[in-house]
This record gives sequence, C-alpha cells and structure tokens, in this order.
Amino acid sequence: MKGVERELTANLVYIVNLDNLVGEIPSELTNLSALIGLNFSHNHLEGKIPAKTGDLTSLISLDLSSNNLFGTIPNSLTDSNFSSHLNLLHNNLLGQIPMGNQLQTLDNPSIYDGNHALWCPKNVTMIKHQKRQMSKIPRQQVKMTELKRYIFMEL
Repeated sequence: MKGVERELTANLVYIVNLDNLVGEIPSELTNLSALIGLNFSHNHLEGKIPAKTGDLTSLISLDLSSNNLFGTIPNSLTDSNFSSHLNLLHNNLLGQIPMGNQLQTLDNPSIYDGNHALWCPKNVTMIKHQKRQMSKIPRQQVKMTELKRYIFMEL
C-alpha cells in the first residue's frame, strides 16, 4: 500500500483519516492486536478485504467505504465485535453477507449501496436503519423470508 511510510507497531490503537492510499490492504494489519479503530475510507484501495481482519478482536470501528475493494466479505468478520461502526459501502463487494455473531442483525442496510452483487441471507430476522440512510428498501430485503422486524430509527 503506497502512502504509508512508517513501520506499523503492534501497540497501535487507531489508524484514521489517511488520504490518497492506493494498492491492497496489507495483511500485516491483522497483526495489530491492540487496534480499536481503522478508517481507510475514501481512498483508492483495491483487492480483497484480508481474510483475517476478523481476528482483530479489539477492533470496534472499521470503515473501508468508498474504495475499489472486491470479492466477498470475509467470514471472519462475523466473529468480530464492531460495537461502534462497520462501513463497507461503495466498493465492489459480492456474494452473500456472512451471518454470525456480528452480522446476525443488519444494522446498516445501505451496505448494498455501491455493492450491487451483494445479497443478504434469507434468514435475517431483524433490520435496523436510520431513516435518512436510504430512500427505498433494496429488493434483496424483500426476499428475506425470516424477517420479523424492520426498525426505522429517527435521528
């Protein structure tokens, strides 16, 4: 990845607001066990999300939106604890959104924006989103046969 010249250390806690990054997300990031926040949004990153990203057990905020990432969302992300923020909008992600501990409830249905080949499993039971996040319900959500609750939250 071009744009970052310093050596990354294991005790690094936040990586935010880095501009003009190009290339792939280095797999070495998954060795930063103390990392709490990672924001690589609005850059020129391409390639796949590293498979071991979910191994960052301290990570509570991950924003990889508005890049050129492709491929599937790694299954390891379902075991993570993104209690604060997970944003993968406006990439070229495809396939089924993996379901597990983290992604059982879809908190940000606008994840489909810019990820047109991404779909949600039919067994999702609850979707929550803020009213201004999107103007219409994506067609993928209409096909969810197990959906019991669709929550619109005011800001």
